[in-house]
Amino acid sequence: MRILLMGHPNVGKSAVFNRLTGARVTESNYPGTTVDYTKGRVRIEGDSFEIIDVPGAFSLEPKDKAEEVAVKMLEENKEAVAICVIDASKMERGLYLALQVIEKGYPVVIALNMWDVAQDKNIEIDVKELEDILTVPVVPVTAISGEGIRELALRIKEASLVKIEKV
Repeated sequence: MRILLMGHPNVGKSAVFNRLTGARVTESNYPGTTVDYTKGRVRIEGDSFEIIDVPGAFSLEPKDKAEEVAVKMLEENKEAVAICVIDASKMERGLYLALQVIEKGYPVVIALNMWDVAQDKNIEIDVKELEDILTVPVVPVTAISGEGIRELALRIKEASLVKIEKV
């Protein structure tokens, strides 16, 4: 199984990638850093999966080269699980892309990254209610510290099982 890390630029996709794979992809603090993509492997409960850090995209209607690459990668990997990485402190911005991916029928896990920042700003997010509304796993994570990464990895397998059951 293949895993695609998707999300807006500058939401911490590369940090999540690094935590899941143990790799050291350079993380930058400005949009559009990853125009190419990076591949790695992640082990989840004894199983090995390929994971791809996809270029940042705001939507599945491409307006620049990075978005074109992201859309192409999604279209070429119809059986992949998409981890939609969203900045938890600006959640409404990231939900549009996540909803587009969900509506296309991909198995999705939402990683609410920068959870610590959202908490510091007293932003309250009912994760269970969000899961119920979106019908996909939602996991709060702080990739920089590693908080929530193990649960995220375990929920990837859950999302892949949902896809199989729907077929």
